[in-house]
Amino acid sequence: MISFKDLINSLSANHNNEWVVNISEDWMQGRTTYGGLSAALCLQAVYNEHPDLPALRSAQINFIGPAGGDVSIKNTILRIGKSVAYISSEMVGEKGIATHAVFCFGAARESQLDEAFTTAPQTPSPKQSKDFFELGPGPVFTQHFDCLLAKGSPPISGSTESEIFVWARHKNHHKNDAVTLLSIADMPPPAVLPMFKKFAPISSMTWSLNFLNDAPITKDGWWLLRSTAEHAKDGYSSQDMAMWNSDNELIITGKQNVAIFY
Repeated sequence: MISFKDLINSLSANHNNEWVVNISEDWMQGRTTYGGLSAALCLQAVYNEHPDLPALRSAQINFIGPAGGDVSIKNTILRIGKSVAYISSEMVGEKGIATHAVFCFGAARESQLDEAFTTAPQTPSPKQSKDFFELGPGPVFTQHFDCLLAKGSPPISGSTESEIFVWARHKNHHKNDAVTLLSIADMPPPAVLPMFKKFAPISSMTWSLNFLNDAPITKDGWWLLRSTAEHAKDGYSSQDMAMWNSDNELIITGKQNVAIFY
């Protein structure tokens, strides 16, 4: 096993101005790399190349194809203005493009508004929550995370619920930087998975996130993640996502489109 910290730190530049890394099999999700890790590696490659960027404000991720083992990441500056920068990052494996990301960075400025309009959830604490995978093990990559079910039903339990809340954290890495948060935010499976009565493949296609706090903190590395299915039809599901810290402060909001084979 290779830890998240070691994997992120192993990114190195080659003679083609690309960032290369070997993604070990313990980070796989089916036949491809766990999406949160792919996105985090792209973001870290951007930071390695442009260390003085302002805070990350949003990310748009497209999971285009499978990848694992040796991959390369190429960054492209789309625009750098006085306060906002747009940079794209593309991960390529032996079968072609795997992940394409566009990151938006923005400097803070004075504003008369400072308020969260989304109601904080009322859920049990990590100590009061149970193992999310109590009915069976999750994908291989989940061995790197602690994941607890705070509200909703476990995967593949034939539930009628289409919303889940989980507490998640890296087992041995409790930093609060944007790269770490991005790697955790995709940790829960799609919100429709508890509705499955038997195993069937699932695959994230697109993922959009807004980062609402440029210096988040939480207790003991725990982040509360919510996934709410908005719609499921014709083999695809749309879901709304959010992340809070241990003090119920909203940290990330997001949307995801998922292919389901059930």
